[in-house]
Amino acid sequence: MAISQDQFGRIVRDMPGFGRDPASVRKRIEAMEALLEGLFVLPGTNRRVGLDSLVGLIPVVGDFATAAMGAWMVWEARNLGMSKWQLTRMAANVGFDTLIGAIPFAGDIFDFFYKSNTKNLRIIRKHLDRHHPSTVIVEG
Repeated sequence: MAISQDQFGRIVRDMPGFGRDPASVRKRIEAMEALLEGLFVLPGTNRRVGLDSLVGLIPVVGDFATAAMGAWMVWEARNLGMSKWQLTRMAANVGFDTLIGAIPFAGDIFDFFYKSNTKNLRIIRKHLDRHHPSTVIVEG
């Protein structure tokens, strides 16, 4: 049984986190940042590690795969209506991370310390807090 495009649109719109509203975008971006930068904490170091560091261990392919995920965050930011300056800063963060991260061994160490997706999330949160204050999540 096939569903129409309208039906699919209604289903997706009603699911939490899948809409195009700023609150849904915030949830998706925060989830992606947690996946890329903070899946778990390395014991004894108190440093978060995620897919960016782990997949980056695979030469070239891993770095470009995580760059694609970081670029998705920039694309979501563009859909929020962020300024070109903010988008350029975010794209530069992803590009710099990818470029240096592609260097064997040294790039893997760099990925452990340089968290481009966390930097980009900070830029997005600042924009959302200023322009869409209803999306702020109070943790306690």
